Amino acid sequence: MDNTKDFRRSILVADAKAADRKILSEILSQQYDVIQTENGSEALAILRSRKGQISLLLLDLLLPEIDGYAVMESMIKDGELAKIPVIALTSEKSAEVKSLQLAAVDFLTNPFDTPEVILARVRHSIALNEQTKLIQSTERDLLTHLYTKEYFFEYAKQLQERNPNTTMDSLAINLTNFHLINEIYGRNFGNIILQTIAADITQLAEESEGIGCRYNADGFFLYMAHHWNYEKPLERIQFHLSELLKETEIHVRMGICQGTFRSISIEQSFDRALYACNSLRENFTSAFAVYDEKMHEEEVRKARILSDFADAVEKRQFSVLYQPKYNIHGEFPVLSSLEALVSWSHPEFGKMRPDTFIPQFEKNGLIQKMDKYVWKEAACQMRKWKELHGTTIPVSVNVSRVDLHDPKIVDYLLQITKENDIDPSQFLLEITESAYIDDNNILVETVKKLREAGFKVEMDDFGSGYSSLNMLATLPIDAIKIDIGFIRKIIYDKKTMYLVNVIIGIAKEFGIPCIAEGVETKEQLDLLKNAGCEIVQGYYFSKPISPEEISELRKKAIRQDI
Repeated sequence: MDNTKDFRRSILVADAKAADRKILSEILSQQYDVIQTENGSEALAILRSRKGQISLLLLDLLLPEIDGYAVMESMIKDGELAKIPVIALTSEKSAEVKSLQLAAVDFLTNPFDTPEVILARVRHSIALNEQTKLIQSTERDLLTHLYTKEYFFEYAKQLQERNPNTTMDSLAINLTNFHLINEIYGRNFGNIILQTIAADITQLAEESEGIGCRYNADGFFLYMAHHWNYEKPLERIQFHLSELLKETEIHVRMGICQGTFRSISIEQSFDRALYACNSLRENFTSAFAVYDEKMHEEEVRKARILSDFADAVEKRQFSVLYQPKYNIHGEFPVLSSLEALVSWSHPEFGKMRPDTFIPQFEKNGLIQKMDKYVWKEAACQMRKWKELHGTTIPVSVNVSRVDLHDPKIVDYLLQITKENDIDPSQFLLEITESAYIDDNNILVETVKKLREAGFKVEMDDFGSGYSSLNMLATLPIDAIKIDIGFIRKIIYDKKTMYLVNVIIGIAKEFGIPCIAEGVETKEQLDLLKNAGCEIVQGYYFSKPISPEEISELRKKAIRQDI
């Protein structure tokens, strides 16, 4: 439905001759509201007082006071008035060229054409102008006046086609924690920040014969002629932001895909620029990154990891290995439990450690499928060991933050343990400490339900950055697992060892054991034992090994000073 037909538009007729004004008004008033004036000064005054209300100006070029040419020149200087289409009224052919140069859209010559022709020309001029405005409203972002993403890519392609010999760079620019600016200072101030950045991007685009775009709430694209000093545009943006914000309040980051990647599309070049930009999320030492071959290989590898997941499960390329945990409380270390760890024998990348693919699964929603695969494999192996040795050795498995939001997690784990004749207390669940920060209430309730069902819950990576005494007081757990980063430094850093002593002391106060992972030397072992740590795991005792090797290990009665 065309709602634009539901109202009468207003037309200003500015003509020095009263007879001509009368003729035109009689013809146009059938369909339009007509306003008349006989001189240029009054025409401009009417246009300015009725901005947004005049749909068309019929303009005599020979007006008194200010002629038609001067009227059009004044309209061009005023951004809003420049949007009003002008039909020039003239009897001189020579005047047409100059009128076109001043943005007239059509001409009516005196003596005038038939009423039907005049109305047709008027309708066409108004319709064309309104269509142009409609296109422009979707073409530009209303806040920053930069191109919207769809139009940006189209114009970037045209720019590339018109300048095939010019090397163009694709830049992605965004802000770290911009949402906090809106929360602290309000949305209006946040808009000022965005407009400040957009102004710099507009200027940079003009200087380099490029174009700019706002591609999302706080993200911008810039397509500009290639140059090597990327620090200058970044410094310009940061300088203007520093006039509005403290240095610590906002961080600008920029990713660049150089025009040397000529074999890819415009869209792909900005995907790569954005990839480079996002690589800086946790990096506060550098504000820009250039997409290179190494980054490309890494991006392809990550994409392959995700796309190959289903095939890897089907072909059983994932192997579950087990790293022994030893109780060191007594005179001799005693095997107390195992941790299930997954590795991937990729047909192209070879043997892959979990830290090379698990983070990708966490980011893309595959982690829950990975976890369930490991849970099933571990539970099945526990049953086999029980049948082989007559006893069950506890095995711990990782539970991701995604799993904790699954309302069926308790039932699923109970089903696995029941199918494999395992007591839930022997199936240990390691929940990373960082999961607590996502949703305290959900985590606490889920952990309570798991413990009520008989499972034991260990807090993994304790001390990695999210821990608090309040968390330990509210979160029901059965063991604390000290983050490996502490263990690596306890030999040469007294402060770290002091913190480890504090953690172990807290665990004792809560009546739960403390587990240290990543123990590789006897010095580390002795320090932990003297501090009162009960359980350790690491390469000092054993690397993660196969189920068959675990069976051999269990057959040996380890009663020696290791």
